[in-house]
Amino acid sequence: MRKCFAPLVPLALTMVLAACANHGSQLQSDVPAQASLPARPVVNAPAVDQHAASDDDAVASFTGHAPYELPQLADSVLEKGISLIGTRYRFGGNSVKTGFDCSGFIGYLFREELGMELPRSTRDMINIDAPLVERKALKPGDLVFFSTAGRGRVSHAGIYLGDDQFIHSSSSRSGGVRIDSLDDGYWKRTFIEAKRVLALAPTEQLASQH
Repeated sequence: MRKCFAPLVPLALTMVLAACANHGSQLQSDVPAQASLPARPVVNAPAVDQHAASDDDAVASFTGHAPYELPQLADSVLEKGISLIGTRYRFGGNSVKTGFDCSGFIGYLFREELGMELPRSTRDMINIDAPLVERKALKPGDLVFFSTAGRGRVSHAGIYLGDDQFIHSSSSRSGGVRIDSLDDGYWKRTFIEAKRVLALAPTEQLASQH
């Protein structure tokens, strides 16, 4: 596997120590009452079978390339995300000026860096027809989903950084955009699944990164 994102991991860990000492156990649910989106096509494929295989062959079938040839795309998204650490949380927010909720933060990064328009809420985002990824097979850029409001329903999401870290817009109480660990008891307990949405990146984006 290519390791081009490796230089960002120490930076991410430094950010954890500097800005992410504590996290609130209560996160605000991410279903904005109203959202204004640019006029771009939405990645809105039918829901994927939640029991389907989620290995490198599945990813290859989406990308048309050898398994996981997406690290540069992940670098672009995550470098931008790390630069926004400390940006305030705002329910329904999807810009640096307004602040972000969790799906607004993810959507902003994918839109600005890759030209991809993702569904606005986590409950729609989790249904994107992208390859499921097992917890042990996560790679930088994968979306991770959580049930922070109970009942097993998705209510929060972030982007995997590597080394068991992920970046997300957490909550007002815990400081907005920050880095946390999937090994933390709270996130381990509320984790639902992960998807490799980068596999849906436009082919011209893949070509431009080579």
